[in-house]
Amino acid sequence: MRNRSGTVLLTVCFWLGACFGLGGCALVKLKEESATFYSSTVLAGYVTGAQAWDGQVVVAAGTMRDGRIDIAHYTVLHEAGGYELIVPKGEYTLFAFGDANGNLTLDAGEPVGHYASAPVRASGSGSLVSLDVVISATPQSAIPPGTSVAARLPAKTHSTQVGALMALDDPLFSAQAGQRGYWAPVDFFREVGGNIYFLEAYDPRKTPVLFVHGAAGSPQDWRYFIAHLDRSRYQPWIFYYPSGSSLDSMSYLLYWKLSNLQRRYHYDKLYLTAHSMGGLVVRSFLADYGDQFPAATLFVTLSTPWGGDALADQGIAYSPAVVPSWRDVRAGGRFVQTLFRKPLPREIDYYLMFGHGGRYSLLRPASNDGVITLASQLRADAQSEARRVFGYDAGHVGILSSPEVFAQYAALLKAADQRDSDAPAAGKGKLRVRFSARSDATPASAPVLVLQPVDTTRERIVVPVGARDSGRELGPFPPGAYHVSLLARGFKTTPAAVQADIGPGFVPELAFALAPQGTLSGYIGAEVTPTDNPAGSLRADRSDIVIESIVLANASERREIRPAADTSDRTLEAYQAGQDYLFKTFFSFVGLAQGSYELTINVAGYAPYRHTYRVVPGQPGYLTAIDLSAPR
Repeated sequence: MRNRSGTVLLTVCFWLGACFGLGGCALVKLKEESATFYSSTVLAGYVTGAQAWDGQVVVAAGTMRDGRIDIAHYTVLHEAGGYELIVPKGEYTLFAFGDANGNLTLDAGEPVGHYASAPVRASGSGSLVSLDVVISATPQSAIPPGTSVAARLPAKTHSTQVGALMALDDPLFSAQAGQRGYWAPVDFFREVGGNIYFLEAYDPRKTPVLFVHGAAGSPQDWRYFIAHLDRSRYQPWIFYYPSGSSLDSMSYLLYWKLSNLQRRYHYDKLYLTAHSMGGLVVRSFLADYGDQFPAATLFVTLSTPWGGDALADQGIAYSPAVVPSWRDVRAGGRFVQTLFRKPLPREIDYYLMFGHGGRYSLLRPASNDGVITLASQLRADAQSEARRVFGYDAGHVGILSSPEVFAQYAALLKAADQRDSDAPAAGKGKLRVRFSARSDATPASAPVLVLQPVDTTRERIVVPVGARDSGRELGPFPPGAYHVSLLARGFKTTPAAVQADIGPGFVPELAFALAPQGTLSGYIGAEVTPTDNPAGSLRADRSDIVIESIVLANASERREIRPAADTSDRTLEAYQAGQDYLFKTFFSFVGLAQGSYELTINVAGYAPYRHTYRVVPGQPGYLTAIDLSAPR
């Protein structure tokens, strides 16, 4: 008679082998993939051009050796904009160049630039963000001419910049490719990336509908929905991601991608539709970042495991190899248990669709849709925030090709259109912002427009902007009074903030001037296990230390900041006022003259942290997470 562990292990092996066809070699590969995922760092930032550049851009990270660069990872963008790279622990030169002839090689005359605060130090976990690069025709001696990013890596032709056009029948979107993103998420991210793709050119007259697939899924899962979508009214966008990755990482990736799309197009409506595990990704994104996207007003899920999956718990406990997303989907895990800690934004209409077409089996003895139990799909927290709940006699995959399901979905789109068409009556409005800087002082870090509601019960809204946004209408935004400011790292904005009343029938016009200033900011990162801070997730600051002082000094100047008695977060206000500031473990020095400075951080029980940094007005001056040495 088998013991309990043997029975569970047999069940898990059956699940892994019979359901997904994994053999022993594949399990070994999966174990290697998981280890790599938890020992890698995602680098993200924005590429801009000192001069106009509308062609292909290559972004890469590598290690300089003997006058040449060994490339760790690279990606291709169809135009300048946001990028993501994944690298192991180490120090890297981060650079980008315009690739006029598409040969993946830096040729004479092509604009090039590198991250100014080089080298980039990757800790082997989490993300490093705001690694922005300006490419210019001015020669950059740090990047040798003739550098080829594909000399030792496979050549890539598809773009990972948001809004890249792709045909739904492209092999990149195949079911086999989607399964690879589940079982080999690191390889998938290196070769394919994660992106929001367009099936047609952007049209401001049409409402974007973002489709998000589930575990082991691909864009082709949405073939029936897309084929029956009214393409005269809606434009399908597809979030394609390695579904074996941690859901925290993919939630942040979705935020990053939509933020870049918002900066590029300033869309004023967005509907989100997710299947299975994709619903967990989207809800996590909406809970953490949804207030930054007032254009998002509709969220529909199909067959989402809101209560997790007990088989994932068993997989974690007994399988010899673990897919990273199992840790988030397991019923008893942190992700599922804390998923509803924050409500959805008040502008979101949420609808829950579930299937009950499954049958009894040894793996699924309870009522189910063939994969997910009804108890998980109908978690009380999810039902309570849904405007309506719809059930169908459909299987987990079949629900995506059901005429009955799509008919109801189309009705929800129509109802959302009606509600949004009434938005002006409900008070939404726009504003116009003009901003200027000296021609020789282009911000290297993407500026953001910050709308701080006077009503403190509402969340602030942060809108990425670019040079082309100066003078154009932005929004719509919820009605009310706001303190509006424009922030760019390495620059001082005048005025610091302007109050504006936003509502229907009028468009406030604001103007800001940017002037370079020296800044240095950063934070002390939390000590976490790799599984708590996987590749692509945001690393939290520390809450278990007592900072005594932070000192920045050179031969001609000395600045010191200490913890304040006021524990409220005044980071934004302090930066606007040109004040040095410390909040928890985040610090910021502003208004610095150009030069080298020694930074000293004194923390109770730890040896002082000391390092010298170069400050240049107009450059971001943002440090990645600082690690303290071992306690004294």
